[in-house]
Amino acid sequence: MMPLTIAAMNENQVIKKVGGSSEVRTHLENLGFVPGSTVTVVSSMGGNLIVSVKDSRVALSRELAAKIMV
Repeated sequence: MMPLTIAAMNENQVIKKVGGSSEVRTHLENLGFVPGSTVTVVSSMGGNLIVSVKDSRVALSRELAAKIMV
């Protein structure tokens, strides 16, 4: 298991766990980051990520992406 921040670009990854406070977990789950779903890192700029999840693209800060374990 590793944080999404160090996942390889353009490779499908399966979310294993979402960490953080309950508010952070709820926010990420509302965006589609739930355990068992597939995500792909599309690009990384300055540590921030653009991620493809459930047929949409979401921009995440490095802090939020570090809470998603794949």
